[in-house]
Amino acid sequence: MQNKNETDNDKILISKILDKYNFCKIKNKITYSDFLNQREKHIINKNISLENYFFDGGVKNAEREILFFYPEKINEDIARKSINENICVIRIILPNDNIGKYAHRDYLSALMKIGITREKVGDIIVYEQGADIIVFKMNSEFIKSSLEQLTRFKKSRIEIIDINKVREKDEKFILSSIIVSSMRVDNIVAELANCSRSYANKLIDEERIYVNYELILKSSKIVDIGNIITIRGKGKFIISEIIRKTRSDKIVINVKKYA
Repeated sequence: MQNKNETDNDKILISKILDKYNFCKIKNKITYSDFLNQREKHIINKNISLENYFFDGGVKNAEREILFFYPEKINEDIARKSINENICVIRIILPNDNIGKYAHRDYLSALMKIGITREKVGDIIVYEQGADIIVFKMNSEFIKSSLEQLTRFKKSRIEIIDINKVREKDEKFILSSIIVSSMRVDNIVAELANCSRSYANKLIDEERIYVNYELILKSSKIVDIGNIITIRGKGKFIISEIIRKTRSDKIVINVKKYA
């Protein structure tokens, strides 16, 4: 069971997506959503039956993707050309004295400062020399000129480039092992968050725990291998594999945390 706020937000999301879908059907034109996070994508796939659509975020393994709808008169290969027509990359190249100093949150906060909301921005791919920010083309000139006015980027080179030239994501994980008495979500969260089981249950009560992007409200939920656990404020983890059981019948699990 979801809380009321989350249920209402999900209904609004579904309504917006259906509006885009119906517009495509009626007007025989390609339509597309804002950038969606993985939870929103999960909600759409779970609650709406669609056809003639695809998700794409402009880069392999994108965390944030756009939902594209296309009319029956064209095929998906042709429809995918609209990706290049609608999204591009803001590339920020830092000066030598700032190399390695900025993290994902620094680029995101800069976008928020200039009034760009999260749904208008795709993945932010950070590397030592700067970042590639995936955005809608219609907003790209404004974003570029606004970022150039910020003090933190005064000496940086900022350019708009084609989405095909975006840097590939270098997904990094921190590998670790945990030992739990069972595969209940409260046991696993306690180990992942390095806290007591009672505090893990508090996190669940505070609605800060997601399994495969679904909000978890019951501590008895059983976690499976391959599940993605998100602990708001603590990070995102993949339950990779069960290694073995100990003599006391506890379970040793390999875990990958998104770095």
